[in-house]
Amino acid sequence: MDISEKIKQLRESTGETRKEFSVHTGIPVRTLEDWEAGRRTPPEYIPRLIAYQLKFEKMMKDRG
Repeated sequence: MDISEKIKQLRESTGETRKEFSVHTGIPVRTLEDWEAGRRTPPEYIPRLIAYQLKFEKMMKDRG
């Protein structure tokens, strides 16, 4: 799986639209669109950082 697919998979796992995910992560919508379409390549750490953010938020939500 390449970086573009990984970012799209992470976004889809939240059930959010690109716009919602943009607000959630602070990544501009146009940048997300370009990354997912493979028009631009994000730094390799970006998918890991997004995954970490989502896991952390889930953990905090589960703790109450």
